[in-house]
Amino acid sequence: MKVPQLRKKLEIKSCHSTTWEDNYSWVHQDNILEVLKDKTKLDPEVEEYLSKENEYTDHHLKDTKELQKKLFDEIKARIKLDDESLPYKDHTYEYWTKTTTKGNYSIKLRKKNGKNKIEEIWNGDKEKEKLGVEYFGIGDLEVSHNDKLLGYSLDIKGSEYYTIYLRDIVSNKIITKEIKDTSGNITFSLDDKYIFYSKLDENHRPRKILRHEIGNFKNEDEIIFEEKNEAFTVSIGLSSDEKYYFIYSSDHNTSEQYYFGVNEKKPSPKLINKREKGILYSVNSWNDKFYNHTNKNAEDFKIDISDSLNQQKWKPFVSPKKEVLIGGCYFLKDWIIRSETSDALDKLFLRNINTNVEEELIFSDEKIYVPNISFKQKDKNTDEVYLGYSSPKTPSRVYSYNLSNKSKRLVKEQEIPSGHNPDNYIVERIEFKSHDGRMVPLTITRHKKTKIDGTANLLLYGYGSYGNSMSPGFSSTRLSLINRDIIWATAHIRGGMEKGMKWWKEGKLTNKKNTFEDYIYAARYLVENNYSSKGKIIGMGGSAGGLLMGAVLNQSPDLFLGVIMAVPFVDSLTTNLDHSLPLTVGEFDEFGNAKDNKDHFDYIFSYAPYNNIKKMDYPHILITTSLSDNRVLFDEPAKFTAKLRDFKTDNNLLLLKTEMDAGHSGKSGRDGAIEEIALDYAFALKISKKN
Repeated sequence: MKVPQLRKKLEIKSCHSTTWEDNYSWVHQDNILEVLKDKTKLDPEVEEYLSKENEYTDHHLKDTKELQKKLFDEIKARIKLDDESLPYKDHTYEYWTKTTTKGNYSIKLRKKNGKNKIEEIWNGDKEKEKLGVEYFGIGDLEVSHNDKLLGYSLDIKGSEYYTIYLRDIVSNKIITKEIKDTSGNITFSLDDKYIFYSKLDENHRPRKILRHEIGNFKNEDEIIFEEKNEAFTVSIGLSSDEKYYFIYSSDHNTSEQYYFGVNEKKPSPKLINKREKGILYSVNSWNDKFYNHTNKNAEDFKIDISDSLNQQKWKPFVSPKKEVLIGGCYFLKDWIIRSETSDALDKLFLRNINTNVEEELIFSDEKIYVPNISFKQKDKNTDEVYLGYSSPKTPSRVYSYNLSNKSKRLVKEQEIPSGHNPDNYIVERIEFKSHDGRMVPLTITRHKKTKIDGTANLLLYGYGSYGNSMSPGFSSTRLSLINRDIIWATAHIRGGMEKGMKWWKEGKLTNKKNTFEDYIYAARYLVENNYSSKGKIIGMGGSAGGLLMGAVLNQSPDLFLGVIMAVPFVDSLTTNLDHSLPLTVGEFDEFGNAKDNKDHFDYIFSYAPYNNIKKMDYPHILITTSLSDNRVLFDEPAKFTAKLRDFKTDNNLLLLKTEMDAGHSGKSGRDGAIEEIALDYAFALKISKKN
């Protein structure tokens, strides 16, 4: 089949006295945000090119169609399709969700406390069918405090422009106007007369908090708060004691917070602490005290406590620890539960408010696992909570746990209908030395029959941006590769916060290359220790993890058999120079500001995947993207693919798959998500020549 060709139109770009060529910059449309909302505005020539790339991908993967179907079936067979969540009890009702064998979306149910009659108050599949749309993204689903109203937000394009709807639960009638172009979150006022929400601006940034009067079909909503700095985005939430609304304004690096009382008829947000560059803080209130989770004078965070916000006198509550990330607090009447992260492992701690004694909650004998907690009820006067955990080999287990007497009862275990024996798998946590001597955690999961003699293929997953940590939890989908003798390794590289804030700082701005080096050194460690061999590793990463994949491809292509890149951030210099795009301005403290800072420009230019493609052999590559993705525009992977075709000197596969009805997270619905995983895994197995 003929290789797709994207028309070249040379543009000479220039910045900070540096010039470079871009043959494919014309692909980016000036009205790109309109295209995300309405794909009929897409340039027909670009649409034709994307269509040809899809045909080309389908052609080269047609021999995997049976395998994709097999993978789809076995991945789905590991999911209990007709499942129910654990109930959450408020003052009048118990609420929970369920899924069915045929449906792709959840159903929200409730019943009155002490009664048996069950009401269905939301059915995602019916809502999607009613709208007649291909993509169906649910942003928020909230019930009013009086249990009479259902608020929900929908994105039917994948572009994350959410429309908010409110309806009466009993009559099922819409009771107020549609609220368009929101970030999707819904906060009911305690009297259920209003909702608060954040509005997107012309650059798709939530910078206004508005209050909508329920029942209003005509009048404009009231602006409660507006953020003037384009780099900051805003959100609103209710305090744990339900006495205050908190407005949060932040970029990735700095935050500021405002509050107003729940009984204020005309809300007047008051500043807690003025923003300071590099300082993050989040204040919550409980039992007439205020708790501040902050990194001020505490690189890896601490928690301070004060009796007042008007006359702040902060005292230590949880002191900082070196390279131990201190998390926030969950409050009950007699208990405070908080988290810590160190060496890519999470821990939970329980404090008795009356005695001030704190202890760690131990969940399992396994060394590598992910703990979690959730509340069973709205009333905080309780000792009962849900505690759960999972590990790379152990499906999720949730217990009803009594914090006072430490008794526990298993109430839900993730069922793998097709069968699963944790004893068939080996999980290892090791640390390897990176290029500068830093020790980097690596989680390895393999089947016990897989030999460690260099013969196995290995999938190396990485991300390393925004301080996002990769937790070693259970994934039933990965078993489709692990059971086929492919080792799964997750590299906890710098750019995340697996080892605290310093871990993040050492992987961003002009330290970004540490992220790439950590990943490359992970691959080399795995080769040197016979987990795999050079040319048998498959790299995998999405979004900023796609930036990682693009950078290491250009730097060390010979290490890899293939690379899978999902919605990859590969034209990062071009995007960073365009301050009109949704995320660019807010990411200056993550990647830098190339337009206004020459040092940042030179540094980004030196690693940006699109700008550093070379005349050399590349491994097999599968790139997936979505037409309506507002976070990483589809033109980035399209340009990257076209330029790679011009430069690469090998005959390996280079495939671009564009979902025409999807967003940053891919297709909507359970089956859609499984289909995408099956495609990725079929590609991995094809190049590994495994079935």
